[in-house]
Amino acid sequence: MARGKIVARARTQYTDYTVKEPIELMEFLAAKMPDASRTKLKSLLSKRVVFVDSVITTQYNFPLKPGMKVQISRDKGKKEFHNKLLKIVYEDAYIIVVEKMQGLLSVSTERQKERTAYHILNEYVQRSNGRGSSVYIVHRLDRDTSGLMMFAKDEKTQFTLRDNWHDIVTDRRYVAVVNGDMEKNAGCVVSWLTDRMLYVYSSPTDDGGQKSITHYRTIKRANGYSLVELNLETGRKNQIRVHMQDLGHPIIGDGRYGLEEVNPIGRLALHAFKLCFYHPVTGELMQFETPYPSDFKKLFLKRKD
Repeated sequence: MARGKIVARARTQYTDYTVKEPIELMEFLAAKMPDASRTKLKSLLSKRVVFVDSVITTQYNFPLKPGMKVQISRDKGKKEFHNKLLKIVYEDAYIIVVEKMQGLLSVSTERQKERTAYHILNEYVQRSNGRGSSVYIVHRLDRDTSGLMMFAKDEKTQFTLRDNWHDIVTDRRYVAVVNGDMEKNAGCVVSWLTDRMLYVYSSPTDDGGQKSITHYRTIKRANGYSLVELNLETGRKNQIRVHMQDLGHPIIGDGRYGLEEVNPIGRLALHAFKLCFYHPVTGELMQFETPYPSDFKKLFLKRKD
């Protein structure tokens, strides 16, 4: 009898809807709450109070299927996550997809023990799910690169992602602003990279390093810069930065592989804007995309004399 009371009380914390036909989450919410503005609906998602089949869902275009249950929590305080350097884009029982800001390390190294994306998320899952909870590293972004990253929430999922990364990840794309006018509209850089701690060296021929492949597409040229979209076939340390240097068009703001004095926006102009993969447990295709950073785009506006 007591158990029934607990369930009844828990239910009153949610507004429940059942999905009748295939539809995207945002459209579904708009239909159920016709008086709510699009901004209000987006804020419900970003505040992490919308659940699909009991899982927090923040992706506005999440595909709903008949029979699924959508819940909106009235207990708004507990699930919110606020951090200036990290934004949760998607979370379920197995994975967390985040957008990392520039300047934040993905994970600490032997030399650098400071606060990292890993630490911030670990604290968050322990607060939400109990002290035994943790996040697990799957891949990394350089400290000065911003953009989309994924973490696993258990070891089994971590191993699945790491061991099958190239089969699971279907599209991983970056955008960069590089110095000078790119000669080609599209191309591919292939080299062998060797990590010597502070610097990654590139060789055009096999010198025992790791074979590395970067595909690029030039989006725009203006004001002495080029906006370039990059697609990684391999994911080596500093790969894009080294390959842009190999082309003679280093990324602006890159003091290590470029020109320290060419830094008009005060940061490395490299952003991981797209991440698409098959969910390691459900097999569903997940697609995440963030806009190109606005400070990248400003560099290509027509200059006033």
